[in-house]
Amino acid sequence: MRLFLNATSPFARLARVIALEKGLDVELVWCDPWANDAALLAVHPQGRIPVLVTADGHALSESLLIAQYLDAQGRGAPLLPGTTMAATLAQVGVGYGLMEAAFNTMIARKHDAAADHTIMGQRRLAAMQRDLAQLEKTLPAPLGASCTLDQLVVAVAAEYVNFRLPGTITPAQHPLLCQWLQGMARHPHLAATAFA
Repeated sequence: MRLFLNATSPFARLARVIALEKGLDVELVWCDPWANDAALLAVHPQGRIPVLVTADGHALSESLLIAQYLDAQGRGAPLLPGTTMAATLAQVGVGYGLMEAAFNTMIARKHDAAADHTIMGQRRLAAMQRDLAQLEKTLPAPLGASCTLDQLVVAVAAEYVNFRLPGTITPAQHPLLCQWLQGMARHPHLAATAFA
């Protein structure tokens, strides 16, 4: 399998973390989707990352679809335990929403210095604050013997916010989330893929 990614995409990092979590051998293909990377466009028309090319040649896009595929292919406990699937997916939705709002905020700022003052910019910022407030009230379980998808999504999303939007998640406003993140940061697959 080949995973097309770059070093700063939270979506690509999520796919990479899950491949590690599931013990899968995946070749990493580093690329720049903003430069219309020819190798990336050759496998998927959207030109976005991540893209996972399976062993039989199917190109899967969108990190949550890739997560589902890798979970089914890999070893260990399922990322979506059947007994808690609804609760896990509910947390995934909050974490993924945070990831999308933060990523889209950064992209908008790259192209328009006043992006935060637009209607869409205000909606993104408000969504991030609501997601963080929700996570402060109901975090995924602390790190245990195996990870679940909600833990990985929330950890990658929050670490991306800290990486790109420092000062958004603070111990004063989000003490429980900050403490939870410290525990998750010790997980070897998150540590190995940390934003830098």
